Amino acid sequence: MAAEMLSAAGVNVHVYDAMPSVGRKFLLAGLGGLNLTHAEPFDIFTTRYAERSEACATWLKAFDAAAICEWVKGLGLDTFVGSSQRIFPTDMKAAPLLRAWLHRLRHPTQGVPVTFHMRHRWNGALQHADKKFTLSFDTPQGAHTAQADAVLLALGGGSWAKLGSDGAWQPWVSALGIDVSPLRPSNCGFDVQGRDGQTGWSSHLSSQFGGTPLKSVALSFTDSMGQSFSRRGEFVVTATGVEGNLVYAASDLLRDDIARNGSATLALDLKPDFTPERVLAEVSHPRGTRSLSSHLKSRLNLTALHLALLHEVLSKEAMNDPAQLAAAIKHLPITLAATRPMDEAISSAGGVRLEALDAHLMASALPGLFVAGEMLDWEAPTGGYLLSACLASARVAGLGAAKYLG
Repeated sequence: MAAEMLSAAGVNVHVYDAMPSVGRKFLLAGLGGLNLTHAEPFDIFTTRYAERSEACATWLKAFDAAAICEWVKGLGLDTFVGSSQRIFPTDMKAAPLLRAWLHRLRHPTQGVPVTFHMRHRWNGALQHADKKFTLSFDTPQGAHTAQADAVLLALGGGSWAKLGSDGAWQPWVSALGIDVSPLRPSNCGFDVQGRDGQTGWSSHLSSQFGGTPLKSVALSFTDSMGQSFSRRGEFVVTATGVEGNLVYAASDLLRDDIARNGSATLALDLKPDFTPERVLAEVSHPRGTRSLSSHLKSRLNLTALHLALLHEVLSKEAMNDPAQLAAAIKHLPITLAATRPMDEAISSAGGVRLEALDAHLMASALPGLFVAGEMLDWEAPTGGYLLSACLASARVAGLGAAKYLG
């Protein structure tokens, strides 16, 4: 996107990419359907960027959801709004969009063609003298040196290292005098802390239910700073903990509270359509000769996974106490011990701090050096927000570089 802005401004642009082909993470984002952006009102849309809402809103004002759809249309494709207000290309795929985009960059009807250099991995070497940048790249043919009047870094965050965004740039950019906040997993899963203090579920739950989705539940959490989250949805019980959309939506609060306190405890409502009074009444109903599991299945439609989760938290005595059991069904505490590794996360938080950049995303400490995308210090949930801000920030930085170059 930054290259597109510069090409249209008549600038000679060279894109250096460490990978064998362009846009590998873009293609991965479209694996289950390319969620480009979101159709909710702009004032709500921008709140999804938490403490960076104001900064992200300034980027997105000039390239909001409607503008992204128009941009896609300009590439010869259409979009549609799904039932969850997420916006996708009509065929749901990333590859046709990427092909059309790259073709236009290489063969523009207006502007300067963009040149792509694949398998060129920046090794951190960057010198700046007489308003010229000199960079060094490692390639299969050996070292390659390039000079430029301006440099734009879009090196990604720290997740999905195999696709190129490995976060190796952090010490290199810090060495240039640019403030970098440590990268942290975002939209990530977590490992639970068991009753015995060990990390992970019991062997029974792990072996029997690892990888099983838990649907139609509500998750609530209030962190130690007083910030609250409450939402209904579904997630997956993994072999060691939890992951999936509902967990990802609360992952920033959970992650930060674990960092502050060593753990974080969320609450699950296993029957969000039932009042506490009704749950207690159903649990307390005489069960005769039926087992507890059969009784709970017939009265509340609780599954074997629900029962296994309750057993993780409650003692045998508590399971047989209607009041304690009913309370747990409506408010089951699950303690999380740690995030899953960064490379399993969908995205990352942290990066180049916006305070180190001007309004055009140029480094205050090094004029002519611009930064864009997930490399910047912001985060957002899934739902089109990540890609929207990546595109919008790159547009700001690309136009900023064009202005800098005159």
